[in-house]
Amino acid sequence: MALIHRDRQLLDWPAIAWPERWRQMLDADGLLGSWLRVEEFEEGDTLVVRAEIPDIDPDKDVEVTTADGMVHIHAHREEKSEHKDKKGYRSEFRYGDFDRQIALPDGASPADVTARYADGILEVRIPCPAAPEQEPTRITVSHT
Repeated sequence: MALIHRDRQLLDWPAIAWPERWRQMLDADGLLGSWLRVEEFEEGDTLVVRAEIPDIDPDKDVEVTTADGMVHIHAHREEKSEHKDKKGYRSEFRYGDFDRQIALPDGASPADVTARYADGILEVRIPCPAAPEQEPTRITVSHT
């Protein structure tokens, strides 16, 4: 298993190593949008992308699509809890939308992308064809 090192695109700018406290403050105001954190690694000739999205129904709360050379992951969470006891009543809720885009590797076919959800982890697998090996070409250096 190898980690993927990529040139970050403008879409990935929140991944800059900001102190977490500043990032949370901006997220609270919606300035960065809801950012879905993922891990990317290669497993043989497959790019694997995993996102931790617990407590959702993958049939209705997750959408994985491909368009314009990108894999788009969209998830929606809605969670509510209520507690009643002698002292009173307390209600808590969390909800929101989460999005992430990952560039398809060169030569990858959008039709071959698969996704699976188990134990709170969304796993997207993108088969990447091996690049054809090219023989080195000797270039003649001319002089005047």
